[in-house]
Amino acid sequence: MRRGSGNSYWTASAPPPDAAHPPLDGDLSADVVVVGAGVAGVCTARDLVRAGADVVLLEAGRIAAGVTGHAAGELTSLHGLCYARLRRRRGPEGAALYADAQEDALRQVVRDCVELGVDAEIEHRPAFTYTVDEGSAADINEEADAAEEAGLRATTVTDTGLPYPVVAAVRVEDQLQFHPRRFLLGLADDFVARGGRLHEGTRVIGLHDGAECRLTVEGGATVHARDVVLTTHFPLRCHSSLLVRFSVRRELVVAASVDERHAPYGMFVTFDDGVRSVRTAPLGEGRRLLIVAGEAFEPGSGGVPERYDSLEAWARGHLPGFAEATEIHRWAAQDVHTPDGMPCVGHEHPDTQHVYLATGFGGWGLSNGVAAGRLLAAHVTGAPRPAWTELVDPRRHLPVREVPGVVRRQSTVARHYVAGRGTARRCTHMGCALGFNEAEQTWECPCHGSRFAADGSVLQGPATRALTED
Repeated sequence: MRRGSGNSYWTASAPPPDAAHPPLDGDLSADVVVVGAGVAGVCTARDLVRAGADVVLLEAGRIAAGVTGHAAGELTSLHGLCYARLRRRRGPEGAALYADAQEDALRQVVRDCVELGVDAEIEHRPAFTYTVDEGSAADINEEADAAEEAGLRATTVTDTGLPYPVVAAVRVEDQLQFHPRRFLLGLADDFVARGGRLHEGTRVIGLHDGAECRLTVEGGATVHARDVVLTTHFPLRCHSSLLVRFSVRRELVVAASVDERHAPYGMFVTFDDGVRSVRTAPLGEGRRLLIVAGEAFEPGSGGVPERYDSLEAWARGHLPGFAEATEIHRWAAQDVHTPDGMPCVGHEHPDTQHVYLATGFGGWGLSNGVAAGRLLAAHVTGAPRPAWTELVDPRRHLPVREVPGVVRRQSTVARHYVAGRGTARRCTHMGCALGFNEAEQTWECPCHGSRFAADGSVLQGPATRALTED
């Protein structure tokens, strides 16, 4: 059995950009600086430059090669069991606003691909959230009712097309699966063609907020701008009122080429026995890539090879095509979660008027990232903001019922911080003790998700400084 680990299918299969985007090597000024070239960052930058702004987009690595480039590639408005939860906490109106934001994002992706001639391998498929547990059928029925009330084409079904029986499933029609990196490379080309400036390999290490914002990048260059938008997964800078709310989870992905006869038609998520999601992507010549994600865990908690084995065993035991595969691809994604399950998109904190962020997508960053681009551009330009703006405002009050969870989370962070004191391998962000990921050969921070290569270099923030031996 041959197994590959590391680069995702999306980063390996996308064509190179039309032009090189070299690192920033000198000072510059702009109206707006967007930090992070994942889905939220590229969509924000493109919308801003279309509105006439002078925009600089800075990316520490490559376009869509981070969180976005390691996603499963599901572009759907059905986010697990979110609508029943939203209806209970925010009423039917809140659930409907969230559904509107997601559906608008799906339509926007289709429009962009048509307008720009981008072959993002878009396929219209139904999305399912299902259970094989009789005890969870009521949750599925409640979710289907809430999703339908929110405006989605949702029904309860028992026939999903999966090669094993399910007790109940929410089915939502006309959702999308696509190639996220192909899509964003097309948008980035449009951004540059319209006068936007894009620099890859440029890590921002400092941000001063004032009447004029100032960013410092590795190498010493400085960028001045009126407004700054942070779309860096876990924010480069984070006000304490937000820092205590965020938690980070890492999720594994395994994929294999299968005969299209063994490829389920749709996108599938279950919360039975840990989260499992399934989708496919076209490979041509009667083959499809069967993608299975799951085994979420706290960064740095260890046991990653065993988690990969567990996910692969599930795929082989449930999906006949996967069981016949002779080559398995492995990669991992990471995302920020919030206590109320809603993203944070808008002003970083109550006292700033010039720094914005987008984070907390909780594993549903593709549709939420596209939606965030529209909202952030409206914030910066003063254009009318969508009706769902307050639903995702980072300054919103935390529901009382979520406070105990936040307290428990911060107790865990405090333990990691204390454990890191006096050790040689502690995170350069806030000093938490790091754990080693044997599968990816990386040091990982359980507090805020910073990741470092074996040589100590920064792979993923919010840390900006490499590890050093004490």
